[in-house]
Amino acid sequence: MTGPVLFCFDGSEGSARALTDGGALLARRVAVVLTAWETVATQLSTSGFGFGYVPDESELDSQQEGAAREAAKFGAITAEQHGWEATARVANAPVCVWQTVVDVADEIDASLIVCGARGRNAAKRALLGSVAEAVLHHSHRPTLIAPQPEDPNVPR
Repeated sequence: MTGPVLFCFDGSEGSARALTDGGALLARRVAVVLTAWETVATQLSTSGFGFGYVPDESELDSQQEGAAREAAKFGAITAEQHGWEATARVANAPVCVWQTVVDVADEIDASLIVCGARGRNAAKRALLGSVAEAVLHHSHRPTLIAPQPEDPNVPR
């Protein structure tokens, strides 16, 4: 696999750490910074809460996509500031985010997938799952998961 490094970036502190700290471990080259987003309908169907009434679903979806574009653009700029030749990429996740990450990695023949851990507590992880863990278990590509940044307010 000689393709680009695929950085998963959602704008969170964990994904930023994966991009900067994880990226610092690697020789700089070509990167794709991916932000996957879900429609309101997908979010409702995968949340376990079923479908509900959403007054203007298309407007909310448009806002989600716009936020994803901004996050991907910011992630690519950050990667470039750290020596990467980076391209921003946005993808709608029609089923789930981890599957979209795996699909995009396959499409671009990524040499490595870099994700950040979100640091969800055990209950949220059990209910919502972990994108990074799912990518690790379902992709056949090397995957690097950067740990959640330490919270200085939480005793060790």
